[in-house]
Amino acid sequence: MAGSQSVDIITKVLENQMIQTAKALEEQLDAEMTKLDTMDEDELDRLKERRLEALKKAQQQKQDWLSKGHGEYREIPSEKDFFQEAKESKNVVCHFYKDSTFRCKILDKHLAILAKKHLETKFIKLNVEKAPFLTERLHIRIIPTLALVKDGKTKDYVVGFNDLGNTDEFTTEVLEWRLGCSEIINYSGNLMEPPTAGQKQGSKFTKVEKKTIRGRGYDSDSDDDD
Repeated sequence: MAGSQSVDIITKVLENQMIQTAKALEEQLDAEMTKLDTMDEDELDRLKERRLEALKKAQQQKQDWLSKGHGEYREIPSEKDFFQEAKESKNVVCHFYKDSTFRCKILDKHLAILAKKHLETKFIKLNVEKAPFLTERLHIRIIPTLALVKDGKTKDYVVGFNDLGNTDEFTTEVLEWRLGCSEIINYSGNLMEPPTAGQKQGSKFTKVEKKTIRGRGYDSDSDDDD
């Protein structure tokens, strides 16, 4: 009997919470409608103009990104090109790879997807065998390595798969989350923990914090050759 009463009390509490939430949303919507109703024609015209201007700027920004090679994952021919690519775009993800490393091909698949999704960031790849000076300058020791470049400066690295669950079967969403942690893409999810949907059970993540890494002695399970 007591158990039944407890369930009834909890049910009523939940119902009251739902009612209060619905009321709050309704009041918010009413306030927005009232605001629109009380606007005169000049105010409505100005509102429309601001929205149209915002849409135009967004479209112009999109076209600017596309003209600079955003929206596709592509290879650059030499290390000289790296500096130009980094100079002309605010956010750049560069995959340093080798043809003989299987894990690089895994990254290729995910990066191609993210390049189309995140137009605000440029996604490129560079063969380390064609970039000995740059590889040494950035202290790249493990392949694959992603260099995350913001405002022309390398701010962070994703070395091997350590930050991606230490598994070859990480999801695109996990890589997206990791890039979001470095603010190299506009990430709308929860940065406090990696997404788990589709992730292999038992995957282990290292704690990722906002940081500036200069690329010294890395430790990774990724191999130079497979």
